[in-house]
Amino acid sequence: MTAPLRSLAEDYPRYLKSFELFLDRSSEHQCMQDFIHNTLPDILGSIGGGRPIFNVMGVGSGTGENDLEMLAQLHFKHPLVKVNNEVVEPSTDMLHKYKVLVSKTPNLDYINFTWNKMTASEFEKHWQEKNLGKKMDFIHLIQMLYYVKDPEATVSFFRSLLDKDGKLLISLVSGEGGWVTLFKTYGTALCNPEISQSVNMGDIKTFLDTKDIPYTKYVLQSHMDITECFTEGDEVGELLLDFLTEVVEFSKNAPEDLKKGVLDLLRHPDCSKEVDGRIMFNSSMDVIVVEP
Repeated sequence: MTAPLRSLAEDYPRYLKSFELFLDRSSEHQCMQDFIHNTLPDILGSIGGGRPIFNVMGVGSGTGENDLEMLAQLHFKHPLVKVNNEVVEPSTDMLHKYKVLVSKTPNLDYINFTWNKMTASEFEKHWQEKNLGKKMDFIHLIQMLYYVKDPEATVSFFRSLLDKDGKLLISLVSGEGGWVTLFKTYGTALCNPEISQSVNMGDIKTFLDTKDIPYTKYVLQSHMDITECFTEGDEVGELLLDFLTEVVEFSKNAPEDLKKGVLDLLRHPDCSKEVDGRIMFNSSMDVIVVEP
C-alpha cells in the first residue's frame, strides 16, 4: 500500500523555501499591495465610531509585512487614533521576523502590540477561557483559512468579535482559479484531511450567502510562472510543484500516474495559459470584507 503523501505544512523549512519562490514567481503579493494601498483605505475610513483607540487583530500574520502596510493605511485615515494590535501566529520563526520588522520600522508609537504565539483554534479557546469581552474594529485573515479544521466556524468566531461598525477582511484563492481546478480533481490524493487546504472563496461566499451575512467581494487577478515544473529534476520546478500541490517533494514521492495527471492538468487551459513561451498558472484570489 502506498504511503500517504506528506503535507507541506509539516515541513516548515521546505514550505518557507517554496513560499518565497512563489512570492518571487507570482503577482499575488503585488496585487495584495495594490489592494491595501488603493482600496482598503476607504474601507478603513468607516470603522471605529470616532473612538480614540481602535482594536485590530491579524490572524496568521506571518512575518508582518501586510499587517504593517494595513496599519499604515489605518493611521493615514485616522491619524490621531491609538491602536491595540493583537497578532496571532503559531510559527516562532515568523513571529520573530515580525518583531524584528517592527523594531526596524519607524513611527509605530501609536500601536501597542500583543503577541499570541498560537493557532487560530488555540486563540479562540484562549479568548473564550479568558472571557475577553473586547470588541474589534478590524480583523484580517490573510490566506490562512487553509490551515484550520473548520473554516466556516473560524469565520463565524472572528466575525462575532467585531464591534458594530467593525470589518472582517478575508483573502483566499478565487473560486474560479487554477487551484480550485487542481484540488477539485486531485484533492483527495493531495490534501491533509486534518486541515482545509482545498478551501476557496467560493466555499466561504456560499456559507455567508446561506446565513444572509453581508459582505463585499473584490477580485485580485494574479498569475504565477510555473514553467520549470515541466522540466524533470529542475530544483525550482520541484519547489513550485510542492507549493502548488502542498505536498513535500511531490515530484519524487507521488505515484507516476498522479504526477502525470497533475502536470497535464497544470498545463490545461482551465489552470494556465502560455504567454511568450512561459506557462502562467491562474493564481487569482478574492478578498471579501464581511460586516458584523
